[in-house]
Formats: sequence, C-alpha cells, structure tokens
Amino acid sequence: MAQTHSPDANVYFVPHHSKWPLFGSVAMFVTMLGVATWLNDIGWGKWTFFVGVALMCATLFMWFGDVIRESVSGQYNRQVDVSFRMGMVWFIFSEVMFFGAFFGALFYARQYALPWLGGEGDGVLTHSLLWEGFSAAWPSAGPGQVGGEFQTIPAWGLPLLNTLILLTSGITLTIAHHALKAGHRVQVLTWLGITVLLGALFLFFQVEEYIHAYKELNLTLGSGIYGSTFFMLTGFHGAHVFLGTLMLAIMWLRVAKGHFSADNHFAFEAAAWYWHFVDVVWLGLFLFVYVL
Repeated sequence: MAQTHSPDANVYFVPHHSKWPLFGSVAMFVTMLGVATWLNDIGWGKWTFFVGVALMCATLFMWFGDVIRESVSGQYNRQVDVSFRMGMVWFIFSEVMFFGAFFGALFYARQYALPWLGGEGDGVLTHSLLWEGFSAAWPSAGPGQVGGEFQTIPAWGLPLLNTLILLTSGITLTIAHHALKAGHRVQVLTWLGITVLLGALFLFFQVEEYIHAYKELNLTLGSGIYGSTFFMLTGFHGAHVFLGTLMLAIMWLRVAKGHFSADNHFAFEAAAWYWHFVDVVWLGLFLFVYVL
C-alpha cells in the first residue's frame, strides 16, 4: 500500500464506522437465498442470485475504494501493514481448507466408498443385496448409473494446455513483481498485463472444456460421484481464477496510477500470493482429477 507521508509509527489507524460490512452482509444473504431457491427450481431464485452478486460486487468496489484512498493518503503505518499480511495469510489458509474438503471428498469416494459398494471389506452385504454386479471402478457414475454413461476429458488435451498457461502466468507475475521492486513501471505493466491475459485465456479454455463435456461427452454435474467431484473442484477453481484475474487487473490499474513504490506495495503482493495459491491448487487438480 503506497503512502504519501509517514504516520506516527506508534498509532494504529482505526477507520471511522463503515456501512460496508452491513451492506456486505445483506448482499451475501441475498446471494445465498438466490442460490438455495435456484437449486430448488424456484422461478425467482436465478434473478435473486444475480441481484445478490451485483450487490456484492458494488459493495466490494466501494469498500476497497475506501481502503485504497486511506492507503494513498498515508494513514497506514507498519502495524497496519502487518495486520494486512496476517489477514491475507489467514484468508489463503481458509481457502486451503476449502479445497481440502473437496479433495477429501474425492479421495473418500475413490478409496473407500466405491470399494465398499463393490463388496470389499464390510460392504459385502451392500454389494450382494443392493448393488449386485456393481463394478467398483473409477471413474464411476455410482450404483444405478446416475446420469447415464459418460466419457472423461483426456488429461493431455486442454487440461495440459491450461496447466502450461497457469505455470507460465506464475512466471510472468514473478517477473512483474521483481520489476516493481526495481522501480521499472513499464516492465511491471507489460508482464502483469501478460499475466492477466493468460488468466483470461485459461478461463476461455475451461469454458470450451465444459461445453465439450456437456454436449459431446455427457459429462455433467449430474453424472454421479465423478461428475459431482469433477465440476465442484474444477468449477470452484475456475471461480478462483476469475477472482485472481480480476485482482491482478485491478493491480495493473493501480500500478498505472502510481499507487505503489518499490518498498511499499503489499496489495500487489497479496494478489500475487493468491495467484500462486491458485496455481498450486490447479496442479493438484490436474494430477488427481485428470491424470490419475
């Protein structure tokens, strides 16, 4: 966060009472109400969801705008910077737990649930009485062939291409970070812009992959346990890539406006941390969802 002057190092900045937490809470409630009603096929649920998302985006835009104005006016000191860093660390840790839950569901379904349904261990009665003849092989739609037959997406096509795109974006972002610390704004804008474009390209190819899966492979969210875990993991990761791309695009604008200095640019670092986290999650996805 850039500063125009140095505030008292012993005074921790406390902002005035803000209305944005209240607005954010209302936006989150409307969004989740829309999700719940949409999933239950209630007509107004879809539009309620989009209204909630719009409210959330507006709230975040205004809220972060206040934070940026406080930063560039020089109201933040070293103590505030440490607080921001700790907050971002805990945020990324919560994201690790979030994806850990979905990876755990995938592992449980593959290593435990399917073998039990197939008669292994103590599940022999389940196999003989309920699902006789069920083959515990992965990928599986589960007993009863929920969602019908489907085909999987080969790992060495678009998934491999997207892996290379994300790995390249991590490199270009690191180059941009080093350029920022060296005070080379043009290089920062160039390499950071390339990173944003690579993120957008990843999302484009993922949309293409989803269209192919639904239209030609019959692989949908309703394709049993495989379809559920596949789209939950890749879909939430895609949402995080979108958010990360948006964050980096905002950092590009802030660099262009001169908000950062070589020694004071934590907002850029926070976005970079998030992007590298997204890269690591994708490597796990590529290995455990597509390859194995």
